[in-house]
Amino acid sequence: MKRRHYLLILKRKWNSRRSADIDKHEGLPLTTMVRREADVIPLHPVSRASRPDAEDTVRLLLKSLDDMKAEEIVEIDLRGKSAIADAMIIATGRVARHVDAIADRAVKDLKAAGVHNIRIEGVPVCDWVLIDAGDVIVHIFRPEVRAFYNLEKMWSSARPNEIRSS
Repeated sequence: MKRRHYLLILKRKWNSRRSADIDKHEGLPLTTMVRREADVIPLHPVSRASRPDAEDTVRLLLKSLDDMKAEEIVEIDLRGKSAIADAMIIATGRVARHVDAIADRAVKDLKAAGVHNIRIEGVPVCDWVLIDAGDVIVHIFRPEVRAFYNLEKMWSSARPNEIRSS
């Protein structure tokens, strides 16, 4: 009972103090009020992990794909060819479940490395999963779908750098 009474007193004091602040600021422009309140509250800088550059992201993704036993991993350098990304990685999974596992591991590794604005498409079906990590785009296909779309031929003017063929 005492605690409830104490909380009620604190609430009344807060409300009376708040109404006094409102009366004191009455007639001032809203921007002035906001500025004065902001001066009272110290703002601390937000520290965020630095985002890795494109080369580090490519290395991380190639290692992740290799660890998950992705097949026919190909890296295509897009600098000078397109403004959408600096690099494109194309890989193949044996079946839809393998494609899903590869994509899931790649996304987890990217998030652990500090890449947070990752967009993923195609996960429910897993015939073709696209991972957009900003500077690097990853395509993970089932073998039949990869052969049908043949992205390597479309994006590479010369032969792409083959990392691992199986």
